[in-house]
Amino acid sequence: MEVRELPPASPGNLHLSVFSVSQRPLNIKTVIRMPLQSAAKPYTRSTQLTASAGDAAAEIRFISDLGRSLLFTVHPKKVACRVADAIQNGVGAELCAFVAELENIGIISCAFDKKGEIVSDFLNRTQLEKWLDLLPPQIGYLEENKGSFLLTGDMHSAEYVSPLHINGEVKGAIVVGFANKTDFSEGKASLIDAATQMAAMSVNLSAHYEAAINNSVTQAREEHRRFTEAILDALPVSLYVVDRDYRIVTWNRHREIGVQGIPRDSAIGRNVFEVLARYPEGRVRQEFERAFRTGRIERIEQQTVAEDGSTKHWLVSKVPMKDPETGEVTHVITVGEDVTMRVEAMHAVSRAEKLAAVGRLAAGVVHEINNPLATIAACAEALEQRAKEGAFEGCEAADDVQEYLGLIKSEAFRCKSITTGLLDFSRARTGNRIPIDIGEILRSSANLVSHQKRGENVLIELEIADDIPQVKADGGQIQQAVIALATNAIDAMPDGGTLTFRAYGQSKSVAIEVEDTGIGIPPDDMSKIFEPFFTTKEVGKGTGLGLAVCYGIITDHSGRLSVRSTVGKGTTFTILLPITD
Repeated sequence: MEVRELPPASPGNLHLSVFSVSQRPLNIKTVIRMPLQSAAKPYTRSTQLTASAGDAAAEIRFISDLGRSLLFTVHPKKVACRVADAIQNGVGAELCAFVAELENIGIISCAFDKKGEIVSDFLNRTQLEKWLDLLPPQIGYLEENKGSFLLTGDMHSAEYVSPLHINGEVKGAIVVGFANKTDFSEGKASLIDAATQMAAMSVNLSAHYEAAINNSVTQAREEHRRFTEAILDALPVSLYVVDRDYRIVTWNRHREIGVQGIPRDSAIGRNVFEVLARYPEGRVRQEFERAFRTGRIERIEQQTVAEDGSTKHWLVSKVPMKDPETGEVTHVITVGEDVTMRVEAMHAVSRAEKLAAVGRLAAGVVHEINNPLATIAACAEALEQRAKEGAFEGCEAADDVQEYLGLIKSEAFRCKSITTGLLDFSRARTGNRIPIDIGEILRSSANLVSHQKRGENVLIELEIADDIPQVKADGGQIQQAVIALATNAIDAMPDGGTLTFRAYGQSKSVAIEVEDTGIGIPPDDMSKIFEPFFTTKEVGKGTGLGLAVCYGIITDHSGRLSVRSTVGKGTTFTILLPITD
């Protein structure tokens, strides 16, 4: 193919161009290009070029109408369709196609046939890519070799290809297919070239506009995603979302922290049963299947044991997400809320009610019970003394009498200790509330405990921080609670161990810890240890009131008593007392 350009035939508005067809130059015609008229109406398919190629008025009307229509077109695809439709109708071609490869958008294309209908599958993409890679001609040319056609189909035997120049590079072309070579003229070529130049500018502007819109939308979506993610991370609950394939699509920050936390990058996109492998797959699968099937919210209470041995209570909710159009459950949100404080508060209320009931019972009957107990104990002691003096000598049951009297006396005194403990509930624990030194309380308690015979194999350690703030409390009652906790700790170490008294200041309270290395408390017993009469000791070795009394003392001081324990490793009781203002 050979392309030659000739100088203008005359000055002014005359423009000459030469097109070679199948290596043969076309006859040169002069095409008058007049300025566009701003008053032209927008383009419609009724605007058809019916005059000859030299009809300047028709050319102007065609270009003006097309320009007006493109002025209000802001999307590249619509630009392509408007231009292809206008040129096909304007030059009476069999087919006209607009093809361009735009940065950040890709290839856009549109084609119209002589019926004014959009044509699909019209583009020979392989030939187009080859054409773009081989540095296509910079000006329009006529192609008659069907092997080089950019358009598919047998409806045309000649193509006029007008390259689209965008930012100094050929990025595509407007391809016009003519049924016969004789249907083509230089006048039509001039119109196609003029429309191509206009289309190149319009599609470039619209591409930049769409890219800007897309960037804005993408940025807005990213900001919305980050904002939504920040909201999910700010929630005081652990949350994750799975789709119907059980793939995790959302995993918030609270699912990353704690002893059972898993990093987000290790969870997103993975199968939920793989990520939560520590949980029984059968149970977890049933929970999800039920939520997907029923579409109803399901709440499950669970318990876990933290690293420090404390029990955590969780309220886990399975919340189905439904497609607003179909109503089908597409995802399930799992929300885990730490309700430990709520559960402990409920237990505290229940415990307080039980203690109050015990107190009322004690106030009503303890005194009545103590009188006959005192009589029984006194009689048993008197008979025991008589037996020592020989009053039962010669009696066959003398030894049995001595044994039975000892049992009566010991059991009477055990009942007495129970009633004494019960009386502690009925008494108002006001005491003498003055600022006290917790360090001195612990040192004194450790000294008293060290003299207990049953603690001979126990090592006692003191860890008392410097400058512990004072607390306003009854020193005797606090020491009573500490010694009771220490006594229980010694009982939990029958083979010896280490008993640690620890004290340190916190932001608004002073913490006292009594720690042992004993047998620990089973998880099932953790929620019951402060209840009156609950004990794990052998019969006769505990009343089950010691921890209940401790709990009552600390509660009366506006403090908190908590416990954490690991079976086989030991137990730590923690007392929190408010700092004196």
